[in-house]
Amino acid sequence: MAQLQGKVWRYGDNIDTDVIIPARYLNSFDPKDLAAHCMEDIDKSFSQNVKAGDIMVGGKNFGCGSSREHAPVAIKASGVPVIIAASFARIFYRNGINIGLPLLEIGDEVEKIKADHILKIDTATGEIENLTTGDKFKAQPMPPFVEEISKAGGLINYIKNK
Repeated sequence: MAQLQGKVWRYGDNIDTDVIIPARYLNSFDPKDLAAHCMEDIDKSFSQNVKAGDIMVGGKNFGCGSSREHAPVAIKASGVPVIIAASFARIFYRNGINIGLPLLEIGDEVEKIKADHILKIDTATGEIENLTTGDKFKAQPMPPFVEEISKAGGLINYIKNK
């Protein structure tokens, strides 16, 4: 999966799981249903306009709030192959790994990334290039075993393949 490129959907600090997928939609486990309502309480245009390969970028503490795994599932099912943030809430980070959604932390450098910028990302090395501005960032790369989980499509598939 390592090389990715896409347009940025930019969100701020403390984006919680209730905003990512509102509680009123938690009666479904169908990823397509969840994707249809992803981010709708903060950005009604997201689910209608996101394209496969687009990249979500958040600020500090992305994915805070309840531990619902529906949140990273909704984002991944929207076609977003990676999320970059200043930092992630730990349970969201773990849920992202579990479903095979790469999450990269770059600290305060995230402030240099704006909506609609185009990013090129290597999840294996943690290298991020903003093709719009020329800025380059270095995230902590995903450990090799996490990269393998991501390539397998999530922890369950990884275990089945082993």
